[in-house]
Amino acid sequence: MSNFAKGMLLTAGAYVIWGVLPIYWKQIESVSSLEIIAHRIFWSFIFMLVYIAVTGRWQYLKTNLTYIFSNKKKTISLILASIIISTNWLTYIFAVNQGYILEASLGYYINPFVSILLAFFVLKEKFSKGEWLAIFIVFLGVLYMSLGVGGIPWLALTLAITFGVYGLIKKTINIDATYALAVETAVLAPLALIYIIYLNVTGGNTLDFGFNMETLYTTGTGVVTAIPLLMFAIGAVYIPLSVIGLLQYIGPTLMLLISIFIYGEAFTTTHQISYSLIWLGLVIYTILRFNNSRPKRSKKTVKLTDS
Repeated sequence: MSNFAKGMLLTAGAYVIWGVLPIYWKQIESVSSLEIIAHRIFWSFIFMLVYIAVTGRWQYLKTNLTYIFSNKKKTISLILASIIISTNWLTYIFAVNQGYILEASLGYYINPFVSILLAFFVLKEKFSKGEWLAIFIVFLGVLYMSLGVGGIPWLALTLAITFGVYGLIKKTINIDATYALAVETAVLAPLALIYIIYLNVTGGNTLDFGFNMETLYTTGTGVVTAIPLLMFAIGAVYIPLSVIGLLQYIGPTLMLLISIFIYGEAFTTTHQISYSLIWLGLVIYTILRFNNSRPKRSKKTVKLTDS
């Protein structure tokens, strides 16, 4: 399997998991969002430690830690990444458990647009006029939906921007994905644990630590968080940020279907028009990018082969 194919498989798989996660978070909607995010950070860190121990990579972790913290720029980037992704997690959990799965879906439809703009302005990736037309159509779809909901969709915008910037950081720093993810979760794990202890001491916790499904789901947040993030972190290295922007439509599409058919959220005419524009832009953009990526045989090459 080529590196590109590996990247596509892992990254697409990560988005499928993210797309169905609202069902998981709904199982613990009675727990406060801050308490969930604290557990999510802490158990993700524990999962990464177990993963590294099982795979026998402690020495590699030590090497990467030395490499990271000897470089001020990479240290700041990873700390920033941990804060940004935690903000994204908190916003996402709040949106899902407060009944805004559809708006969360909108956020991840905006997200690819953010990634594409970052690819253009930061990574200097080039786009043809046709591709810009496709991007503009997607923008119109997002804009129409934003105006149709009767106000600025802050949850959607926060999700889009935080994950777009997080993806850019992961793309621009050259650190092994496994250890980068371990460090990201480790940065905030002590604070998360302190908050969990504080809630239990003061009686402010909404989670009962008895042997029940709610506790099982809460401790399992580390697994459902770390696995897709690990898949994304590894896969994103092998594919362009613009391609990641396209794959990101998998997640919101699944979320959209879940919000409508499982949780009964309203899918209005505004949503129908907006999503139609978004998918039209996506189809145009995908076709153009595919045609541009196909190998072209020059006349000179053919002549050399015939001789």
